[in-house]
Amino acid sequence: MQFNFGDNMAKVFAFCLGFIWVLTGCDSGQTEPIVDLTQTLSEQALNQFEDRENIKTSVNQWVFGFDLRSSPQEDARQYLPFLEYLEKKTGRHFVLKFTPKAMTTVDMMGQKQLDLAAMGSVSYIKVKRKYGAYILARGKNAQGRGEYRSMLVVRPDSPIQTIEQVKGKRFAFGNFDSTQGHLIPRIVLAKYGIQLQDLAAYKYTGSHQQCADAVISGNYDVCGLQDQMAERLAAKGLLRIIHRSHYYPSSGIVASSRLASEVRKSITQALIDFDPERQQLVKLYHWRQTEMPEGFVKAVDDDYQELENWMLRLKFIEPDSPAETEN
Repeated sequence: MQFNFGDNMAKVFAFCLGFIWVLTGCDSGQTEPIVDLTQTLSEQALNQFEDRENIKTSVNQWVFGFDLRSSPQEDARQYLPFLEYLEKKTGRHFVLKFTPKAMTTVDMMGQKQLDLAAMGSVSYIKVKRKYGAYILARGKNAQGRGEYRSMLVVRPDSPIQTIEQVKGKRFAFGNFDSTQGHLIPRIVLAKYGIQLQDLAAYKYTGSHQQCADAVISGNYDVCGLQDQMAERLAAKGLLRIIHRSHYYPSSGIVASSRLASEVRKSITQALIDFDPERQQLVKLYHWRQTEMPEGFVKAVDDDYQELENWMLRLKFIEPDSPAETEN
């Protein structure tokens, strides 16, 4: 899916969001599209879009994907201006591509459909072990730390006050490959001696927002949620936080092993230079609500060793799956 960032951004947003549902395979778990397609593009525009899909990626054009966090529409609005920044900073062209429901960013990078991706730790560790990908930078939280945590939340009127009381309750996770929405909550539960079989029920909802909605609606009792979203919803009185986890390395930007070293260095430097508060190259959209609100810090593989150990212990990955760098 190609976007010319030199065009008017409003047209870009309409172009992207109008066809998210019918051409890119993106699915946030809803049965009906949020965007009214009949109000966005004509048949002629559709044909032009399909022609763009067939354009061969040039040597200076890179495909960017992302782990779903909120909704496809909201994530796209946030990443499009960011990719425009990268383009202006590096002189390279970037293409935004969405992940079909039946696939993951790990799958897509392994199938050479993605060159770069915004990934959580779980996705990064998997793609590193299987395909030899590289972590370029980690997002900085609101306190300027390259770390984040997960929070266990319940409805404000819930009788649940402690983690021990979660046993025997219905637990909602986010995406299966989510660090804050699945792995860290599983680590927290394991530390308190609670396994999946100790829960009355559990479900992978697909995103942080849908996880929160599952608890707000009363369909589930507890949710493991991204820290900023948990704080925001708790401040609105929609949820109550019963536990804050330890800090772990935050989500970051991951590069395929196919990217040359000089390309990775160029993009890494642009990420480190990215200052959302003083950004003048582009106008960002709700960037404070992303997992990189203060920009990025350089990341190295060793940062993720503790989480990788937990993934092995909780059987997120197998011990006999060494990195297999693409040829």
